[in-house]
Amino acid sequence: MLDILITNGYIITLEGIGVGIIEDGAVGIKDDRIEVVGDTSEVIKRYKAHRYIDAENKAVMPGLIDAHIHTGIGLLRGVAQDIDNWMLEGMWPFESKIRLDVEAIKIGSMMNILESLKAGTTTFCDFDTPMDQIVENHYKIGTRARVAELISGLPKDTSSIKVGDLFPIDTEIESGKLKRNLNLINEWHEKDNDRITCLLGPQAPDMVTKSLLLEVKNLSEKMGIGIHMHVSQGARENEQTMKRYGKRSIPFLDEIGYLDESLMAIHLTDATKEETQYLGNSGVGMVICSCGTALLGGKVPPAFEFLEVSDRLALGSDEAPGNNCCNMFNEMKFTSLLNKCRQVSPTVFPAWKVLRMATIEAAKTIGLGDQIGSLEVGKKADIIIIDLMQPALGPIIKYPIRNIVPNLVYSAKGSEVQTVIIDGKIIVDNFEVLTVDEKQIMRDSMVAAKRVCEAAAPEFFKKNTPLYHMMKEGKL
Repeated sequence: MLDILITNGYIITLEGIGVGIIEDGAVGIKDDRIEVVGDTSEVIKRYKAHRYIDAENKAVMPGLIDAHIHTGIGLLRGVAQDIDNWMLEGMWPFESKIRLDVEAIKIGSMMNILESLKAGTTTFCDFDTPMDQIVENHYKIGTRARVAELISGLPKDTSSIKVGDLFPIDTEIESGKLKRNLNLINEWHEKDNDRITCLLGPQAPDMVTKSLLLEVKNLSEKMGIGIHMHVSQGARENEQTMKRYGKRSIPFLDEIGYLDESLMAIHLTDATKEETQYLGNSGVGMVICSCGTALLGGKVPPAFEFLEVSDRLALGSDEAPGNNCCNMFNEMKFTSLLNKCRQVSPTVFPAWKVLRMATIEAAKTIGLGDQIGSLEVGKKADIIIIDLMQPALGPIIKYPIRNIVPNLVYSAKGSEVQTVIIDGKIIVDNFEVLTVDEKQIMRDSMVAAKRVCEAAAPEFFKKNTPLYHMMKEGKL
């Protein structure tokens, strides 16, 4: 007896080299695993279930994977857009205050997770601080998460750092953050049937000391735990590592033995073709956040160059204030469009390939390829059901060509996700989140955002940034 049997759907298995569509298919779930995948007519002859879900005119596919997100600053969506020097001149007044308000961090994180969950994201690589508080949200709502404490040696007060200055690194602060990461691993790694797992998380090569990086690498090898880190995320980072070590980030990381399968390298926005392909050939996984990178820096990461040597490429949404939209359907669409523009070719990053980057290739990149990312017997039952009869996805065409996958990548909003199943449990049913009170979370987020922004106001005005002038001139 199955727990759940989904029938009559367009099953997108992501097996093989393409998308693996079964046009009238079924997926059976027992406990936390996929028990059977096949034609509906054959499956219903062999199996009965406690609950049946009719997926007629719906797509059934693996849950989407957000391979890089900072949910802890979810409350700061829209406070620092359309400017240069986003971090120092836009975010710091607000981020410095939210980091003093753990309750605001937790509320913003839950709101951010809800946003992504309702748009079909089932797995999060959440990279933030304090992660021992944030991870409780994933545990409560029922999402799958690979979490890391963001280890940085930057001082608590960064207001005096000017653009171009060498970052001051406080070894006591970074040691404390590493200790928090290790405590997180001890408490949460492989918790709740392996739904919560942990990574090590140095923020970036320019934001911690060399000795800290070496210690993290040693721990990674001893514990068998991967490393999640921003790498060559912008010109600033490479300028910082040149000043401190006489090398750009990637050659520096190579020198200290970082470039292997244990590293998830995030962004690579300022990496050269040679650096990017060296990473790929070294076994490193790459995660791109196309929307955030475009919005904050007007750049397209060298994903095309990476794919010439490796398939370990995943997508991430990054963060609400740097992207404004933590939605993997949005990331798939813009990853394809931006790379088509960059290569001046409509044939690159086709829909089927980008869909794999948000599912099976992402799973391989984050170290869970044997558990999630495709609808295969024995894998975890992380599944989403998408209503194809919504206006943006219709009509459904099957002959002489199928339009389902292109429409999912280029047309879907995420609001068409009707059902979300994680670890065999229904988390979203008929568009309703079952595990938390969504309306209360939104009410709480409004209160917390007001509190944080009022605290940030004096420093915001003092900085006299372009954002201040936009506000003064009625442009915001």
